[in-house]
Amino acid sequence: MKTRWMALAGVAVTLAGCQNPPRVEDAWVRLPAVPGRPAAAYATVSGGSSTIALIGVTTPAAARSELHESMTGHGGMAAMRPLKELSFAQDNKVLLQPGGAHVMLFDLKGEVRPGGTIPLTFRFDGWEDITVNAKLVGAGDPAPE
Repeated sequence: MKTRWMALAGVAVTLAGCQNPPRVEDAWVRLPAVPGRPAAAYATVSGGSSTIALIGVTTPAAARSELHESMTGHGGMAAMRPLKELSFAQDNKVLLQPGGAHVMLFDLKGEVRPGGTIPLTFRFDGWEDITVNAKLVGAGDPAPE
């Protein structure tokens, strides 16, 4: 009996090891045009061999951050709504981009200037956090390529 449980545990560890962890690439932050207003963070999130849920993004450069989704509101006006999480199916990618899902960064701290970087930590349900450096882009500047 003990041997059977040990064999099953070995299979579970092997299967867990076959899953691809999520990846975060091309992270950048659009700084606000007016000081004191929120910034917006964008990135490409991909990977995984099962459904993955992005449950938050944090940075020491902001007092708080929230996942948001842009949408067309009442009367065709642009609107946003907060998201508890952002789930995507296996082997797909999610683009956090202007006009879609993104991260709002409130009350930026310290010296954040176009051309610099800040760390962003992406939190996933059931996976280790991933921290990347995000490029800072001025309000009127083009998005990085």
